[in-house]
Amino acid sequence: MKKIEAIIRPEKLDEVRQAIESSGYPGITITEAEGHGRQKGVTQIWRGESYRVTFLPKVKIEIVVNDSDVENLIEAILKAGKTGSVGDGKIFVSDVREVIKIRTGERGESAV
Repeated sequence: MKKIEAIIRPEKLDEVRQAIESSGYPGITITEAEGHGRQKGVTQIWRGESYRVTFLPKVKIEIVVNDSDVENLIEAILKAGKTGSVGDGKIFVSDVREVIKIRTGERGESAV
C-alpha cells in the first residue's frame, strides 16, 4: 500500500477531489496548509504598497491506496491540479506498512 500526499492550489481542490472520486477512491483527507517552494512566496501590491507574502495558502490531500492504483491516481491528480504556473504543488508517495479500520478491526488492503 502507498500513501499519496498532494499539495495543491486551493482553487483546484474540487477538480482534484472529483478526479480522485472518479478513479474509484471516495475516501480522502483534506487539510488546509500554508507554505512556499523555491519562489519563497510572492510580492503583491495593495493600496499602492508593495508587500511580500511568504507563505501561500495550499491544500494537502492524503489518500492511502493499493499499489496497483498509485499511477492511476497520480495521473488523475496531475491532470486535474495542473495550471502550468509556478506554485501548482507537489505529490509525495510513501510506503504504508499497515492499515487498520477502527470500526471493524480489518487490516491490510481490505481496510483501505
